[in-house]
Amino acid sequence: MVYHKYATAFSALAFLAAGQFLQAQTDPGPRGGPPNAGQPLPGLTAGEIAFFNAGASRFREVDSVQGTQPGARGVGLGPRFNLNSCAGCHAQPSVGGSSPSPTSRQAAQVNPQIAMATNFGATNTLPAFIQPNGPVRVVRFIRNADGSPDGGVHDLFTITGRSDAVGCSIAQPDFAAAVAQQNAIFRIPTPVFGAGLLEMIPDSTIIANLAANGQQKQQLGIAGRVNRNGNDGTVTRYGWKAQNKSLVMFAGEAYNVEQGVTNDLFPNERDETPGCNFNGIAEDHFDRALTNTTAALSDLIGLAEFMRYLAPPNPAQGPQNASVANGSRIFGQIGCALCHTPLLQTGHSQSAAMNNKPVPVYSDLALHDMGRGLADGINQGNARGGDWRTAPLWGLGQRIFFLHDGRANDLVQAIQQHSGQGSEANGVIQGYNALTAQAKQDLLNFLRSL
Repeated sequence: MVYHKYATAFSALAFLAAGQFLQAQTDPGPRGGPPNAGQPLPGLTAGEIAFFNAGASRFREVDSVQGTQPGARGVGLGPRFNLNSCAGCHAQPSVGGSSPSPTSRQAAQVNPQIAMATNFGATNTLPAFIQPNGPVRVVRFIRNADGSPDGGVHDLFTITGRSDAVGCSIAQPDFAAAVAQQNAIFRIPTPVFGAGLLEMIPDSTIIANLAANGQQKQQLGIAGRVNRNGNDGTVTRYGWKAQNKSLVMFAGEAYNVEQGVTNDLFPNERDETPGCNFNGIAEDHFDRALTNTTAALSDLIGLAEFMRYLAPPNPAQGPQNASVANGSRIFGQIGCALCHTPLLQTGHSQSAAMNNKPVPVYSDLALHDMGRGLADGINQGNARGGDWRTAPLWGLGQRIFFLHDGRANDLVQAIQQHSGQGSEANGVIQGYNALTAQAKQDLLNFLRSL
C-alpha cells in the first residue's frame, strides 16, 4: 500500500517549529506550501533566459505520432514509448522534478502512464507494476532470451491502434513473464533541477572529494569510484548510474528511448517494423529554414538548455528550528555526508550564473556499491550491478518516491534500504540505528528541510 502523509505534514512541521518533538521517529512527509523549485538560475543574461523559456516550452510539449492530435502537436512519438512528454515524468513538485503522484498538490492527478495505455485509441495492456498511485516507471530487462546481458529499456507502450498510427501492428513485451522470471527491474525519473551546475563541476573536484576523509570512509566501509565516458575518459555524472556524460547526451537518449523521438544525436528508430515509422528521420532536428534562433533550435538542444539553466531546489524557508539544526549535525556525525557531500563547487564557466558557484547538491556524484538488496544486475559503463550514483538530496523535502525504482515512499524505509549484504552504507546505517529516537527524528526533520 502506498502511504503518504500530506495531511499531517503541516501539523507535524508546526509542532516541531513550536519547539516540541515527536516521541517516535516518523517521516514528516513532503513539505507543504508552494514548490521550492522550477525557476531559472539567478543571474542569467537576457539571452540565457530566452533559451531557458524556449526550452521549457519544449520540455512541456506533448508528442503524438505525426503531430496531428489535439493537444499533442509534437512529432515523433513511438513506435515504442513510455510517456509522451518530458514534463509528464518530471513533474514533482514542479516541472523538472521526479515522478508525480495522485497525492501531490494536483489532487486529481493520477500516474500519467495509466492514460497512455489507451491514448487516442491505443490498444496497450497496462502492466501490473504501473499503478494509479505509484511512480512513473521505466523497465529494463537484465538478460536476453539466450541468457546474454541485456540492460536496455523495454518501453511499456506501442502506437498500435492509435488513430494517428493506422496500419502499425507491434506487440508489447511480455512484462508479466519478465517479472515472473525476475528479469525486470524498474527505474523512476531523476530530478533535473540544478543540472547545469552539475555539468560545470570539474572532474578534479569530484575525484578530490571522493578521496577526502579517507580514514573515516575506510572505517565505515565506504569506497566509491567515478563512472567514466568510454571515449574521452572524463567523469560521467547524469542518470541513476552516472552513465551519461552531458545534458545533451542525457536529453537525446531520453527523447529517443522514453518517447521514441529520433533526433540529431540518436537519429535511428529503435523499432523499424514496416508500417510503424510514419516520419522521416531525424524527427527532431535543427530547422535551418527558420531565422528565429530559439525557434530554429531542435527540441534536443532546447531540452538541454532548459535543464542547463534550471535552478536547484530551495530548502525550507524561514529560520531553522533546533530539531533541524541538530539533524544537520547528526547527518555529518554518523557519516551520511561522506557520500551525500553537502557542497561542491563549479569551475570556470562561460556563463556568469554558473561560474565558480557553490552547489549544495548533497551528493559526491560517484558510484557506490549498495549491496545485494538494491542491486539490479545491470552494468552501465564502469557501474556494476550493485553500483548507484549517490542520489542528490537537494529538494528531498518535497519528494514522494525514493530509491532508483521508487520502492520506498517513506524516508525511514529509504534509509533502512541502504543496508544490506555488501553495501558500503552498512556502517552508516549502524550509526543511524544506534541513535536515540529523538536523534533519528531530528535527522528526518533535517532531510525534509532540504
